[in-house]
Amino acid sequence: MRPLTLLLPASLLVLASSAGAQSMPYPQADQVVEVTAPARQVILQDDEARQVEGTYAMSNGWRMKVQATQRYVYAAIDRQKPLRLRAVSPDRFVSADGNVEMNFNQGDLGDDMTMSYVPDPRIAQVIVLSAKMAQR
Repeated sequence: MRPLTLLLPASLLVLASSAGAQSMPYPQADQVVEVTAPARQVILQDDEARQVEGTYAMSNGWRMKVQATQRYVYAAIDRQKPLRLRAVSPDRFVSADGNVEMNFNQGDLGDDMTMSYVPDPRIAQVIVLSAKMAQR
């Protein structure tokens, strides 16, 4: 009779331990993590940096002044704080977070550029502006 009385508490203990395991949350299968490698940075020659420098008249009325170094361009739009974009090719520059991209030396004369940017990372929207060089 004694083993039978021990069997009941032991079985209750096994049931209690399995109930705790069932209440633990499972990993979410629908969570996706995307990892992308940053674009490789290039070093510009002095003449390549000078080709993108200047003041641009944007298609929406903004004016953008671009200054270039061997690794970066600094683009100041109107009186806003300058954006720093790194060179990924002699004509293409991207911000560190990937939300701003500028492509220079476009058009027949090579004095056009396009800028695309994400105004709010929470919203799936990309704005693309074009510009003509106004002054070197």
